[in-house]
Amino acid sequence: MRTAPSASKLPALPLAALGALVLASVLGVGVVRLAGVSAQQQPDASTVTTRQLRFEDGADGSIAVLDAGSGRLLTTIAPGTNGFLRSAMRGLVRERKRQGLGPETPFELLGRADGRLTLVDPGTRRRIDLEAFGPSNAAVFARLLPATPPGADHVAQR
Repeated sequence: MRTAPSASKLPALPLAALGALVLASVLGVGVVRLAGVSAQQQPDASTVTTRQLRFEDGADGSIAVLDAGSGRLLTTIAPGTNGFLRSAMRGLVRERKRQGLGPETPFELLGRADGRLTLVDPGTRRRIDLEAFGPSNAAVFARLLPATPPGADHVAQR
């Protein structure tokens, strides 16, 4: 007669996989610590160029991008294009509505000395570090900056 398998016996494969996961995690943390990588954000480089922007929705689904100071039209985003710009602005506007703020305060686009771009909503104090989304997405906003000052040509090219 056969005896029933012991209920206390753990399956070896899942236990080994769990052990490998723990070991990989510990090794990964060790490598990051030894490499000197920090989870803390680096301080912002100085701002070399700034533009205050307004975004207005068109009846056809387009977005007019205006220089807030002069009211001059910088560009028009055609309907169904520039998904990154649309989603970034949608998130900032949603936060404004949540806080009961309107469109009175323009958004600020900052070009940094190190070539990074930051989109800031002064009303909600939210910011988007655009380089985190890759160079092609940051370039969409870089085209909205004014001509760069002498010696800061790398900001608009990033």
